[in-house]
Amino acid sequence: MVQPVGSKPIYTRFWNGFKQFPKGLHAGSSAPPTVSGPAAAALISGGLGAVAMMATHHFAELSKPNNQIVIQMGSWIPGAMNPDPMWGNLENYAGKEMMFFIGWWVSWAVLHQVLKHRQVKPRTLLVWLFGLFTLATAMAWHPLFPWLSLM
Repeated sequence: MVQPVGSKPIYTRFWNGFKQFPKGLHAGSSAPPTVSGPAAAALISGGLGAVAMMATHHFAELSKPNNQIVIQMGSWIPGAMNPDPMWGNLENYAGKEMMFFIGWWVSWAVLHQVLKHRQVKPRTLLVWLFGLFTLATAMAWHPLFPWLSLM
């Protein structure tokens, strides 16, 4: 099979086009965002979700009935209640992840409405992100919370 002159294989055309990809980004968007609030809401909500997950972790560790509540919250997730010992199950981890998801989405919806038309400074955003993720991490540290199990 003979290719016409000037025609190149598809992989060569793809690669040449891919190499030119960033070239069009220098012009920017025709309608760039004017405020940073919605982006800040999306990022900060992840930290709030992480804190909600760790609060659920502490709630589950306080008593067996609380742990059963957390297990039931996540029991609908596939694999959460797997009876096979080979594969194990997620038990209360599925409920904790469910609370992360709920905390993330609810806080995102609320923060988006609050920050929709506001400009959020990068310093403010970084302080919130660092603070929330540090708090969520510290909530898993056993010397600070001796009632947590070491499993």
